[in-house]
Amino acid sequence: DGAALRWCISGALCASFLGLGMSIAVLGPTFPNLAANVGKNVSDIYYIFVGRSLGYLGGSVLGGVLFDCMNANLLLALSMLGTTGGLYGIPWCNQSLLLTILMSVIGGAMGILDTGYNVLALYTWGSEAGPHLQALHFSFAAGAFLAPIVAQMDLRGSESEELARAETTNQSVLKSVPTASATSTTPAPNGRHNEDFLWSYVIIGTYILFVSIFFFALYSKSSSATDKSKPSEQKNRLAKYHWPLVGLLFVFFLFYVGAEVTYGSYVFTYAKVFAEMTEREAAALNSVFWGTFAVCRGAAIFGAAFLSPATMITMSLLCSAASSTALAFLAHYRALLWVGSAVYGASMATIFPSGIAWIEQYTVVEGKTASLFVVGAALGEMCIPAAVGYLQGRFHHVPVVMYAAFVASMMTILLFPVMYKLANAPQERDVQEVSDSETRKTLLSNSRLTEDEEEEEEHVSEWNDADFEVIAMNDKLKSSLMDTSPRIPGDSPAEVSLQPHLDDALGDPTVVANGSPGRQNGSVDWEKSA
Repeated sequence: DGAALRWCISGALCASFLGLGMSIAVLGPTFPNLAANVGKNVSDIYYIFVGRSLGYLGGSVLGGVLFDCMNANLLLALSMLGTTGGLYGIPWCNQSLLLTILMSVIGGAMGILDTGYNVLALYTWGSEAGPHLQALHFSFAAGAFLAPIVAQMDLRGSESEELARAETTNQSVLKSVPTASATSTTPAPNGRHNEDFLWSYVIIGTYILFVSIFFFALYSKSSSATDKSKPSEQKNRLAKYHWPLVGLLFVFFLFYVGAEVTYGSYVFTYAKVFAEMTEREAAALNSVFWGTFAVCRGAAIFGAAFLSPATMITMSLLCSAASSTALAFLAHYRALLWVGSAVYGASMATIFPSGIAWIEQYTVVEGKTASLFVVGAALGEMCIPAAVGYLQGRFHHVPVVMYAAFVASMMTILLFPVMYKLANAPQERDVQEVSDSETRKTLLSNSRLTEDEEEEEEHVSEWNDADFEVIAMNDKLKSSLMDTSPRIPGDSPAEVSLQPHLDDALGDPTVVANGSPGRQNGSVDWEKSA
């Protein structure tokens, strides 16, 4: 049951991330209709993006706090309900201020969702979260891909209705021109614009509503105590340099996400202005970047099951550095521009989910920690594209977007070794444990050495005692034999016959006192000479 519940949570997270991607991406194709709905030009309602970004930042911070004190499934379900309400209300907004407020609310809910999805995936799978995080972010890319398709299908249907209405209007114009002019000044276009994109928002909002119901069902199966048991058990795994590590990863994600969004936003303009491509070629180049990005995120689901997060990050950073270098200095070659864009998109696909899975191996990732990562990514998405746009306006003949991609790649490739060094720094308790272990080993080896020396000394002392006993016994035996033997001068047969028996009794002549071989032979020769 526990394994089935974990897979259900993972599937619900992927489904909700798909809806999050559609919610963010649907604004692009419907943006002109939103501007017409509030009676503004497209360039006059840029502040709705600012409102959504600010709400996203606030929601990320708020979500980091709330996830540490309430049930994650319940918070995600409530946030999705807020997103659904905002999506249902946007098509009916005819005032720019109300539209901006609704965008801020949706941005706040999305910030909570983005933080909560990553945290809940880590809580659910722990050290096995790598493939699931890759699947999560692949679902976001798939949602961003599907939203324009849904919007365009809706808009095409409304365009056919507009053509039918135009024919009817042209016929009525011949009968009553003043009526036609009066009709053009009435607020009827607002209703028409509402019909243009109403179903796109309704479809996406309804989808998110169904996913939120599933999270309410998961909430009934779990409790807040269960959600917080895992991080409480992992407190002893907090890295020695936890907050410096989190701060560096904050900056790392800022440069990474900023470079990703900047290149995806400006490569179309670069292709037309600097590479002198047609609009179709520029759009194809942009599609190559995002296409390889999405494909590699899908492939990373399986790659994360065999490769560690550090290995995937290293491979991505090396490919990013190589491709951004080629784009910055060799993009005037058409082939390198196409290949570099494809490799750059592929290299950017796995860094964010791999970074979250990597830091989870070394320290505890709670709601506040994950919110900082999301805030860093959101700031990079806001600041770096704006800075590149400003610099590109000041320096028209400089490909700022390519140099920005190169600088961001160099920053990330320099930051990661520093983070890796901090993550692997031994903690104080680890150093103490190593010191205690070495002390125990030293004491144990010394005790063994002392025991060996004592055994050797006992052996030597026992050998010396035995040796002396043998020597004393030999001396006594020799004395007794000499005393019992007759004293015959010269070479008497008795002495000669006695000598072999004496040698047999004494053993090897080398073991006698003074240890000199031939001592006995010398005495025999002296007796003979005498």
